[in-house]
Amino acid sequence: MHLEKALLRKVGEAIKRFNMIREGDRIAVGVSGGKDSTALMQALMLLHRRSPVRFSLCAFTIEQGKFVRPIEPVGQFLRERGIEWVHYTDSASIRLIDEKPGHGCDICSRYRRRAVYEVARGLGANVIALGHTADDFCESLLRNAMYNGRISALPPVTRSRQGDVRIIRPLVYVSEEITRAYAESLGIAIVPCVCSFKTGTVRRSIREIMDEPGVKASLLSAIGNIDTSRLLDTRYFDAEKATDEPVPELVQL
Repeated sequence: MHLEKALLRKVGEAIKRFNMIREGDRIAVGVSGGKDSTALMQALMLLHRRSPVRFSLCAFTIEQGKFVRPIEPVGQFLRERGIEWVHYTDSASIRLIDEKPGHGCDICSRYRRRAVYEVARGLGANVIALGHTADDFCESLLRNAMYNGRISALPPVTRSRQGDVRIIRPLVYVSEEITRAYAESLGIAIVPCVCSFKTGTVRRSIREIMDEPGVKASLLSAIGNIDTSRLLDTRYFDAEKATDEPVPELVQL
């Protein structure tokens, strides 16, 4: 119960702060079978029953040939609870495994993104909910700063290029410690992707930084607390307004 309250409180905070869910929305939840999407689906089902804002839920799973176990039990679990579920096999991704077994995550992600929009539109959804956690937001910030030369992270809310679908990430304030413990408490069979067992050098080095005490909380806070007067981007820097104030020390949270 404590885990559930913590999860719902943090998800509710994100939804309210970023106006993620609106009256009449039909939300398609991306369910991968992992701990994060399982926690997200459960949280949204609970909020659906309690929220004064009326919205509907459906779910989908993109099959890319990388699940370590059959995903059908996840769909059965959802359907038993009245949630429409679509299991979409992305043939392009399946071919990719055979033709380019050493392909990178970027190609796989690009194929999955195309399939996600196709499935969501087929379900009549105007919103897609994805299970990216606070850890993913922090990792994205560090990856972009350290390896791509820009200050950038995942957006909590964005839109498709056509503008007809809104993408939301309600777990932005939820750590993987919470999703892992909550999924275990539910006793639901988790169906991980084989990619979850692979940790490349870049991701491993970033995760080691994030594992330092207080760092993850500080990074998440930093994403929402940008001081443009302390950056080198001339689009935002104003030398006439910049003051010579001491830079505050990092506070351990």
